[in-house]
Amino acid sequence: MLTYELKKSPGVPLYEALYRCIREDILSGALTPGEKLPSKRALAQNLEVSKITVETAYSQLLSEGYIRSEEKRGYFVEAVERRVRQLSPAAAKEEIPPQKLLLDLTANGTEHFPFSVWSRLQREVMLDYGEKLLAPLPNQGIPELRQAISQHLAAFRGMHVDPENILIGAGTDFLYNLLIQLLGRDKIYAVEEPGYGKIRKVYAAAGVTCLSAAMDEKGVRPDSLGQAHVLHCSPSHHFPSGLVTPVSRRMELLSWAKAGKWIIEDDYDSEFRFDAHPKPAMQSLDFEGRVIYMNTFSKSLAPSIRISYMVLPAALMEEFRRRLGFYSCTVPSFEQYTLARFLSRGHFEKHINRMRKFYRSRRNAVVSLLENCVFSERLSILELDAGLHFLLQIDTALTDRELTQRLEAKGIRVRALSDYYHDSQADTHCLVVNYSGLKEEALARALEELTDIM
Repeated sequence: MLTYELKKSPGVPLYEALYRCIREDILSGALTPGEKLPSKRALAQNLEVSKITVETAYSQLLSEGYIRSEEKRGYFVEAVERRVRQLSPAAAKEEIPPQKLLLDLTANGTEHFPFSVWSRLQREVMLDYGEKLLAPLPNQGIPELRQAISQHLAAFRGMHVDPENILIGAGTDFLYNLLIQLLGRDKIYAVEEPGYGKIRKVYAAAGVTCLSAAMDEKGVRPDSLGQAHVLHCSPSHHFPSGLVTPVSRRMELLSWAKAGKWIIEDDYDSEFRFDAHPKPAMQSLDFEGRVIYMNTFSKSLAPSIRISYMVLPAALMEEFRRRLGFYSCTVPSFEQYTLARFLSRGHFEKHINRMRKFYRSRRNAVVSLLENCVFSERLSILELDAGLHFLLQIDTALTDRELTQRLEAKGIRVRALSDYYHDSQADTHCLVVNYSGLKEEALARALEELTDIM
């Protein structure tokens, strides 16, 4: 006789629980094809449930083809494909609790988010718009946010942008995929070498051809672009090297783009520059309409705020409306209206200024600890003036892989510069130190562990 422990659960009636138990036994092979099931009365008595509960469960199994009914004989299990539950290689291994990291130098910080201001603006938006927040959105994003972004770019990036040429999206990944559809999968896309690996993965997943654009001390070398039709670069602050492309090299790249080619300017981390105001964007130097500008608020506010945007040249925006205008905006109106007010009322500027001071202080404290540690003569710190990371050159005989693996074993997660190369496997003996989420006391303990390795 079938025996199951049926317990009442919120939202799951007893007949549903019984149906699931019998179905699982059929799929796993515990009940074999042709096997007769107990009568409704007998099973109800055995499980101490009502006959209607068993009858409803059998009816559901019958309608889905798991069992069949034969007049005056009862219910029998149908032959269905068995489901063999297999453990993945990772799950099959004995589970080991994840090591508690002492220090994670790959993670981004989310400290000092202006919760009080943001929540106040959200309440205002809710009261002011009410049910209007449920209405369909313009596919480019709400006009208020595009206008606020346009004013922000004019004030802080030297860009004069028509709000009608701004497109809002939920993260840069989504916008990259839109661009691929807009520019064409038949194009060859050049990406920086070294560079942020996720960009190359997005392009590869979309089925486009990528080539590596070599870099020197000025940024991307135009002579390395070969047959590329599109260049994806971050001239204001390259990751992971930290290089800032000078105007002379930017003009060379713009000359390259005049021949019917495109530049995607990824303005990564440009707000956090410590030696001077952020450098003007390449887009502000573009008079031929060949630069597509992209930026995000995920880094400057919080990773969970998935609001990014791109500025398309007017002709390209017209083509977008014609060919891809059927796409809906992927950012909810509630968040868009909140961010629009956050920008237009000056809260974003205040937040960035406050965070620059905070990160400058943290960076100086981190550098001081490194410069005063017992093996400081074997360390060199590079590219300190921009962004929320720097490069740490280490004089060691260890390979990059050996060094990062030994650090991981000590509870210190960090990536080597060589990890960001696609074509080269050469050791750099250089670590990419992201200090935005770092705690100074954790770094002091980590340096003691690093002393043993060195």
